[in-house]
Amino acid sequence: MTAKDTLLVQVGREPHANHGVVNPPVYRASTILYPSLADYEEADRTPFTGTRYGRRGTPTTFALEEAVARLEGGYRSVAVPSGLAAITLTLMAFLKAGDHLLMVDTVYGPTRRFCDTVLKGFEVETTYYDPLADVAPLIRANTKLIFLESPGSLTFEVQDVAAVTAVARVRGIVSAIDNTWSAGLFFSPFEHGIDVSIQAATKYIVGHSDVMMGLITANEATWLRVKRATAFVGTAVSPDDCYLALRGLRTLSVRLARHQETALAIARWLARRAGIVHVRHPAFADCPGHAFWRRDFTGSNGLVSFVTEPASREGVAALLDGMRLFGLGASWGGYESLIIPFDPQPVRTATRWPYEGPCFRLHCGLEDADELIEDLDEGLKRLQARG
Repeated sequence: MTAKDTLLVQVGREPHANHGVVNPPVYRASTILYPSLADYEEADRTPFTGTRYGRRGTPTTFALEEAVARLEGGYRSVAVPSGLAAITLTLMAFLKAGDHLLMVDTVYGPTRRFCDTVLKGFEVETTYYDPLADVAPLIRANTKLIFLESPGSLTFEVQDVAAVTAVARVRGIVSAIDNTWSAGLFFSPFEHGIDVSIQAATKYIVGHSDVMMGLITANEATWLRVKRATAFVGTAVSPDDCYLALRGLRTLSVRLARHQETALAIARWLARRAGIVHVRHPAFADCPGHAFWRRDFTGSNGLVSFVTEPASREGVAALLDGMRLFGLGASWGGYESLIIPFDPQPVRTATRWPYEGPCFRLHCGLEDADELIEDLDEGLKRLQARG
Protein backbone atom coordinates (compact mmCIF):
# COMPACT_ATOMS: atom_id res chain seq x y z
CA MET A 1 0.00 0.00 0.00
CA THR A 2 1.42 3.36 -1.02
CA ALA A 3 -1.57 5.73 -1.02
CA LYS A 4 -1.95 7.27 2.42
CA ASP A 5 -5.75 7.32 2.13
CA THR A 6 -5.70 3.53 1.81
CA LEU A 7 -3.04 3.15 4.48
CA LEU A 8 -5.12 5.07 7.02
CA VAL A 9 -7.98 2.61 6.63
CA GLN A 10 -5.97 -0.62 6.54
CA VAL A 11 -3.02 -0.35 8.93
CA GLY A 12 -3.16 -1.48 12.54
CA ARG A 13 -6.10 -3.84 11.91
CA GLU A 14 -6.19 -7.64 12.00
CA PRO A 15 -9.90 -8.53 11.92
CA HIS A 16 -9.37 -12.25 11.44
CA ALA A 17 -7.09 -12.39 14.48
CA ASN A 18 -9.91 -10.81 16.51
CA HIS A 19 -12.95 -12.95 15.64
CA GLY A 20 -13.64 -10.86 12.53
CA VAL A 21 -14.08 -7.64 14.51
CA VAL A 22 -13.27 -4.70 12.22
CA ASN A 23 -11.62 -2.47 14.83
CA PRO A 24 -8.84 -3.59 17.20
CA PRO A 25 -10.46 -4.40 20.55
CA VAL A 26 -9.69 -2.44 23.71
CA TYR A 27 -7.25 -4.49 25.78
CA ARG A 28 -7.00 -3.13 29.34
CA ALA A 29 -4.21 -4.63 31.41
CA SER A 30 -1.68 -4.17 34.17
CA THR A 31 -0.39 -7.70 34.90
CA ILE A 32 0.60 -9.96 32.01
CA LEU A 33 0.72 -13.70 32.75
CA TYR A 34 3.22 -16.18 31.27
CA PRO A 35 2.67 -19.91 30.85
CA SER A 36 6.19 -20.85 31.99
CA LEU A 37 9.40 -19.59 33.55
CA ALA A 38 11.09 -19.85 30.15
CA ASP A 39 8.50 -17.51 28.62
CA TYR A 40 8.87 -15.09 31.53
CA GLU A 41 12.65 -15.01 31.13
CA GLU A 42 12.38 -14.55 27.37
CA ALA A 43 10.14 -11.51 27.92
CA ASP A 44 12.83 -10.05 30.18
CA ARG A 45 15.41 -10.47 27.43
CA THR A 46 13.21 -8.61 24.90
CA PRO A 47 11.36 -6.03 27.04
CA PHE A 48 10.22 -3.86 24.12
CA THR A 49 8.71 -6.67 22.06
CA GLY A 50 5.11 -7.72 22.64
CA THR A 51 3.21 -7.43 25.89
CA ARG A 52 5.36 -7.26 29.03
CA TYR A 53 3.44 -5.12 31.50
CA GLY A 54 0.41 -2.88 31.07
CA ARG A 55 2.49 0.27 31.34
CA ARG A 56 4.50 -0.82 28.29
CA GLY A 57 1.33 -1.14 26.23
CA THR A 58 -1.32 -3.64 25.16
CA PRO A 59 -2.34 -4.87 21.70
CA THR A 60 -4.55 -1.77 21.38
CA THR A 61 -1.54 0.47 21.98
CA PHE A 62 0.58 -1.50 19.56
CA ALA A 63 -2.06 -1.27 16.82
CA LEU A 64 -2.02 2.52 17.05
CA GLU A 65 1.77 2.69 17.16
CA GLU A 66 2.08 0.43 14.12
CA ALA A 67 -0.44 2.52 12.18
CA VAL A 68 1.30 5.82 12.93
CA ALA A 69 4.76 4.43 12.16
CA ARG A 70 3.48 3.36 8.75
CA LEU A 71 1.79 6.72 8.16
CA GLU A 72 4.93 8.68 9.06
CA GLY A 73 7.26 6.31 7.22
CA GLY A 74 9.39 5.57 10.29
CA TYR A 75 10.65 2.40 11.94
CA ARG A 76 8.46 2.35 15.04
CA SER A 77 6.27 4.66 17.11
CA VAL A 78 5.53 5.00 20.80
CA ALA A 79 2.43 6.59 22.33
CA VAL A 80 2.84 8.94 25.31
CA PRO A 81 0.36 10.96 27.41
CA SER A 82 0.47 14.25 25.47
CA GLY A 83 2.08 16.06 22.58
CA LEU A 84 4.24 18.06 24.97
CA ALA A 85 5.35 14.83 26.65
CA ALA A 86 6.38 13.53 23.22
CA ILE A 87 8.54 16.61 22.74
CA THR A 88 10.13 16.68 26.19
CA LEU A 89 10.82 12.95 26.23
CA THR A 90 12.52 13.22 22.85
CA LEU A 91 14.70 16.04 24.14
CA MET A 92 15.59 14.02 27.23
CA ALA A 93 16.39 10.95 25.14
CA PHE A 94 19.18 12.71 23.25
CA LEU A 95 20.50 15.41 25.60
CA LYS A 96 22.52 15.38 28.80
CA ALA A 97 24.46 17.89 30.91
CA GLY A 98 27.01 19.77 28.81
CA ASP A 99 25.19 19.23 25.51
CA HIS A 100 24.01 21.92 23.10
CA LEU A 101 20.59 22.03 21.43
CA LEU A 102 19.63 23.96 18.30
CA MET A 103 15.94 24.83 18.58
CA VAL A 104 13.91 26.64 15.92
CA ASP A 105 12.79 30.08 17.11
CA THR A 106 9.20 29.54 15.94
CA VAL A 107 8.68 26.50 18.13
CA TYR A 108 5.57 25.77 20.21
CA GLY A 109 5.65 27.97 23.31
CA PRO A 110 5.65 25.20 25.95
CA THR A 111 8.61 23.57 24.17
CA ARG A 112 10.58 26.79 24.59
CA ARG A 113 9.55 26.97 28.25
CA PHE A 114 10.89 23.44 28.83
CA CYS A 115 14.19 24.35 27.19
CA ASP A 116 14.56 27.58 29.14
CA THR A 117 13.75 26.03 32.52
CA VAL A 118 14.14 22.25 32.80
CA LEU A 119 16.89 21.75 30.21
CA LYS A 120 18.73 24.81 31.48
CA GLY A 121 18.58 23.33 34.98
CA PHE A 122 20.10 20.14 33.58
CA GLU A 123 22.96 22.24 32.11
CA VAL A 124 21.84 21.80 28.52
CA GLU A 125 22.34 25.00 26.51
CA THR A 126 19.76 25.97 23.89
CA THR A 127 20.39 28.23 20.91
CA TYR A 128 17.32 29.42 18.99
CA TYR A 129 17.69 29.78 15.23
CA ASP A 130 15.80 31.55 12.46
CA PRO A 131 13.69 28.91 10.63
CA LEU A 132 14.88 30.21 7.25
CA ALA A 133 18.56 30.57 8.15
CA ASP A 134 21.47 28.20 7.58
CA VAL A 135 22.04 26.30 10.83
CA ALA A 136 25.60 25.23 9.99
CA PRO A 137 27.33 28.30 11.53
CA LEU A 138 25.50 27.67 14.82
CA ILE A 139 26.68 24.09 15.26
CA ARG A 140 29.22 23.45 18.01
CA ALA A 141 31.32 20.46 18.93
CA ASN A 142 28.77 19.57 21.64
CA THR A 143 25.62 20.07 19.52
CA LYS A 144 23.68 16.82 19.85
CA LEU A 145 20.21 17.64 18.53
CA ILE A 146 18.61 19.98 15.99
CA PHE A 147 14.89 20.47 16.54
CA LEU A 148 12.54 21.68 13.80
CA GLU A 149 8.88 22.65 13.72
CA SER A 150 7.60 23.22 10.21
CA PRO A 151 5.39 25.08 9.63
CA GLY A 152 6.18 27.07 12.74
CA SER A 153 3.84 27.58 15.65
CA LEU A 154 1.27 30.37 15.18
CA THR A 155 3.03 32.04 12.24
CA PHE A 156 3.68 29.04 9.93
CA GLU A 157 7.20 29.67 8.63
CA VAL A 158 8.20 26.63 6.53
CA GLN A 159 11.71 25.24 6.90
CA ASP A 160 13.97 23.65 4.30
CA VAL A 161 13.93 20.39 6.21
CA ALA A 162 16.18 18.49 3.81
CA ALA A 163 18.86 21.17 4.04
CA VAL A 164 18.84 21.08 7.84
CA THR A 165 18.97 17.30 8.03
CA ALA A 166 21.78 17.14 5.48
CA VAL A 167 23.90 19.37 7.71
CA ALA A 168 22.95 17.33 10.77
CA ARG A 169 23.80 14.01 9.16
CA VAL A 170 27.27 15.12 8.08
CA ARG A 171 28.04 16.18 11.65
CA GLY A 172 26.49 13.12 13.31
CA ILE A 173 23.72 15.18 14.94
CA VAL A 174 20.22 13.82 15.54
CA SER A 175 17.34 15.74 13.93
CA ALA A 176 13.81 15.83 15.32
CA ILE A 177 10.68 17.59 14.06
CA ASP A 178 7.30 18.51 15.48
CA ASN A 179 5.18 17.22 12.60
CA THR A 180 1.77 17.90 14.17
CA TRP A 181 0.80 20.50 11.54
CA SER A 182 0.83 17.92 8.73
CA ALA A 183 -0.60 15.11 10.89
CA GLY A 184 1.80 12.82 9.02
CA LEU A 185 -0.50 13.08 6.01
CA PHE A 186 0.85 16.10 4.12
CA PHE A 187 4.55 15.73 4.92
CA SER A 188 6.73 12.61 5.13
CA PRO A 189 9.57 13.53 7.48
CA PHE A 190 11.74 10.46 7.05
CA GLU A 191 11.88 10.99 3.30
CA HIS A 192 13.53 14.34 4.10
CA GLY A 193 16.19 12.91 6.41
CA ILE A 194 14.53 13.37 9.81
CA ASP A 195 15.50 10.92 12.57
CA VAL A 196 12.58 11.48 14.98
CA SER A 197 9.10 12.80 14.20
CA ILE A 198 6.68 13.97 16.88
CA GLN A 199 2.95 14.52 16.77
CA ALA A 200 0.35 15.74 19.22
CA ALA A 201 -2.26 13.10 18.44
CA THR A 202 -4.54 15.28 20.58
CA LYS A 203 -5.06 17.35 17.45
CA TYR A 204 -5.85 15.88 14.03
CA ILE A 205 -5.28 12.18 14.66
CA VAL A 206 -7.87 12.05 17.44
CA GLY A 207 -9.79 14.87 15.80
CA HIS A 208 -12.60 15.27 18.34
CA SER A 209 -11.10 17.37 21.17
CA ASP A 210 -11.53 14.64 23.76
CA VAL A 211 -8.17 12.84 24.15
CA MET A 212 -4.69 13.96 25.20
CA MET A 213 -1.92 11.97 23.50
CA GLY A 214 1.46 12.29 21.84
CA LEU A 215 3.26 10.00 19.40
CA ILE A 216 6.98 9.70 18.76
CA THR A 217 8.11 7.96 15.58
CA ALA A 218 11.79 7.17 15.09
CA ASN A 219 14.04 5.62 12.50
CA GLU A 220 15.81 2.37 13.31
CA ALA A 221 19.04 4.07 14.41
CA THR A 222 17.35 6.21 17.08
CA TRP A 223 14.39 4.02 18.06
CA LEU A 224 15.90 2.29 21.10
CA ARG A 225 16.93 5.57 22.74
CA VAL A 226 13.42 6.93 22.31
CA LYS A 227 11.77 3.77 23.61
CA ARG A 228 14.06 3.56 26.64
CA ALA A 229 13.43 7.21 27.52
CA THR A 230 9.67 6.74 27.47
CA ALA A 231 9.74 3.39 29.27
CA PHE A 232 12.20 4.30 32.00
CA VAL A 233 10.30 7.40 33.13
CA GLY A 234 7.11 5.37 33.39
CA THR A 235 4.89 6.90 30.74
CA ALA A 236 1.69 5.07 29.86
CA VAL A 237 -1.39 5.78 27.78
CA SER A 238 -4.88 4.45 28.23
CA PRO A 239 -5.89 1.70 25.78
CA ASP A 240 -9.30 3.37 25.62
CA ASP A 241 -7.61 6.55 24.38
CA CYS A 242 -5.60 4.51 21.87
CA TYR A 243 -8.86 3.08 20.56
CA LEU A 244 -10.26 6.60 20.09
CA ALA A 245 -7.05 7.69 18.33
CA LEU A 246 -7.27 4.71 15.98
CA ARG A 247 -10.88 5.55 15.22
CA GLY A 248 -9.92 9.14 14.46
CA LEU A 249 -7.07 8.00 12.23
CA ARG A 250 -9.48 6.24 9.86
CA THR A 251 -11.17 9.50 8.85
CA LEU A 252 -8.06 11.72 8.99
CA SER A 253 -7.77 12.37 5.27
CA VAL A 254 -11.43 13.24 4.67
CA ARG A 255 -11.53 15.54 7.71
CA LEU A 256 -8.34 17.31 6.71
CA ALA A 257 -9.64 17.84 3.19
CA ARG A 258 -12.59 19.76 4.65
CA HIS A 259 -10.42 21.67 7.14
CA GLN A 260 -8.09 22.65 4.30
CA GLU A 261 -10.89 23.77 2.00
CA THR A 262 -12.53 25.93 4.66
CA ALA A 263 -9.27 27.47 5.90
CA LEU A 264 -8.24 28.47 2.39
CA ALA A 265 -11.66 30.01 1.72
CA ILE A 266 -11.45 32.02 4.93
CA ALA A 267 -7.83 33.03 4.33
CA ARG A 268 -8.69 34.33 0.86
CA TRP A 269 -11.68 36.22 2.24
CA LEU A 270 -9.53 37.78 4.97
CA ALA A 271 -6.94 38.83 2.40
CA ARG A 272 -9.62 40.88 0.61
CA ARG A 273 -11.27 42.40 3.68
CA ALA A 274 -10.63 45.98 4.74
CA GLY A 275 -8.81 46.36 8.03
CA ILE A 276 -6.70 43.21 7.65
CA VAL A 277 -2.99 43.99 7.46
CA HIS A 278 -1.64 40.49 6.86
CA VAL A 279 -2.88 36.92 6.44
CA ARG A 280 -0.46 34.08 7.21
CA HIS A 281 -0.98 30.71 5.55
CA PRO A 282 1.72 28.44 4.04
CA ALA A 283 -0.18 28.27 0.74
CA PHE A 284 0.13 32.05 0.31
CA ALA A 285 3.15 33.21 -1.69
CA ASP A 286 4.15 35.78 0.94
CA CYS A 287 4.40 33.19 3.74
CA PRO A 288 8.08 32.74 4.68
CA GLY A 289 9.25 29.43 3.23
CA HIS A 290 6.27 29.12 0.88
CA ALA A 291 8.52 27.62 -1.80
CA PHE A 292 9.52 24.82 0.58
CA TRP A 293 5.86 24.17 1.37
CA ARG A 294 5.08 23.86 -2.35
CA ARG A 295 8.05 21.53 -2.84
CA ASP A 296 7.64 19.28 0.20
CA PHE A 297 3.98 19.27 1.27
CA THR A 298 0.92 17.77 -0.38
CA GLY A 299 -1.69 19.91 1.38
CA SER A 300 -2.55 22.19 4.27
CA ASN A 301 -4.71 22.04 7.37
CA GLY A 302 -7.34 24.19 9.08
CA LEU A 303 -5.03 26.79 10.59
CA VAL A 304 -4.72 30.41 9.44
CA SER A 305 -3.48 33.50 11.25
CA PHE A 306 -4.15 37.16 10.54
CA VAL A 307 -3.19 40.62 11.74
CA THR A 308 -5.57 43.56 11.94
CA GLU A 309 -4.89 47.25 12.00
CA PRO A 310 -3.89 48.49 15.49
CA ALA A 311 -6.78 48.17 17.94
CA SER A 312 -7.46 48.52 21.66
CA ARG A 313 -7.83 45.65 24.10
CA GLU A 314 -11.51 46.56 24.29
CA GLY A 315 -11.77 46.09 20.54
CA VAL A 316 -10.05 42.70 20.72
CA ALA A 317 -12.38 41.65 23.56
CA ALA A 318 -15.41 42.79 21.57
CA LEU A 319 -14.33 40.65 18.63
CA LEU A 320 -13.67 37.55 20.73
CA ASP A 321 -16.47 37.77 23.27
CA GLY A 322 -19.21 38.00 20.66
CA MET A 323 -18.18 35.08 18.45
CA ARG A 324 -21.01 32.61 17.83
CA LEU A 325 -19.21 29.78 16.02
CA PHE A 326 -15.52 30.28 16.79
CA GLY A 327 -14.79 29.13 20.34
CA LEU A 328 -12.09 30.88 22.38
CA GLY A 329 -9.76 28.14 23.54
CA ALA A 330 -6.37 26.48 23.23
CA SER A 331 -5.41 23.59 20.95
CA TRP A 332 -6.80 22.77 17.51
CA GLY A 333 -7.51 19.81 15.27
CA GLY A 334 -11.02 19.01 16.45
CA TYR A 335 -14.21 19.29 14.44
CA GLU A 336 -15.01 22.71 15.92
CA SER A 337 -13.68 26.14 14.94
CA LEU A 338 -11.48 28.03 17.39
CA ILE A 339 -9.87 31.46 17.69
CA ILE A 340 -7.15 32.81 19.99
CA PRO A 341 -5.27 36.11 20.15
CA PHE A 342 -1.47 35.93 20.24
CA ASP A 343 1.66 38.07 20.20
CA PRO A 344 4.70 36.19 18.88
CA GLN A 345 7.38 38.79 19.52
CA PRO A 346 7.86 38.49 23.32
CA VAL A 347 8.64 34.77 23.06
CA ARG A 348 11.06 34.91 20.12
CA THR A 349 14.72 35.80 20.24
CA ALA A 350 16.19 34.97 16.81
CA THR A 351 13.50 36.51 14.61
CA ARG A 352 11.48 39.72 14.54
CA TRP A 353 7.73 39.86 13.97
CA PRO A 354 7.17 42.83 11.62
CA TYR A 355 3.51 43.62 12.41
CA GLU A 356 2.12 45.84 15.17
CA GLY A 357 -1.61 45.11 15.18
CA PRO A 358 -3.41 42.36 17.10
CA CYS A 359 -2.79 38.82 15.85
CA PHE A 360 -5.36 36.05 15.79
CA ARG A 361 -5.03 32.37 15.00
CA LEU A 362 -8.00 30.47 13.62
CA HIS A 363 -8.64 26.79 13.52
CA CYS A 364 -11.29 26.32 10.85
CA GLY A 365 -13.51 23.40 11.75
CA LEU A 366 -16.14 21.43 9.89
CA GLU A 367 -18.91 24.03 10.01
CA ASP A 368 -20.23 25.76 6.89
CA ALA A 369 -17.53 28.10 5.55
CA ASP A 370 -19.94 30.91 4.68
CA GLU A 371 -21.35 30.94 8.21
CA LEU A 372 -17.83 31.02 9.66
CA ILE A 373 -16.99 33.98 7.43
CA GLU A 374 -20.14 35.74 8.59
CA ASP A 375 -19.14 35.18 12.23
CA LEU A 376 -15.68 36.61 11.56
CA ASP A 377 -17.04 39.56 9.65
CA GLU A 378 -19.35 40.49 12.50
CA GLY A 379 -16.46 40.16 14.95
CA LEU A 380 -14.20 42.39 12.88
CA LYS A 381 -16.95 44.99 12.70
CA ARG A 382 -17.12 44.97 16.51
CA LEU A 383 -13.34 45.36 16.75
CA GLN A 384 -13.30 48.25 14.30
CA ALA A 385 -16.21 49.97 16.05
CA ARG A 386 -14.28 49.99 19.35
CA GLY A 387 -11.04 51.15 17.71
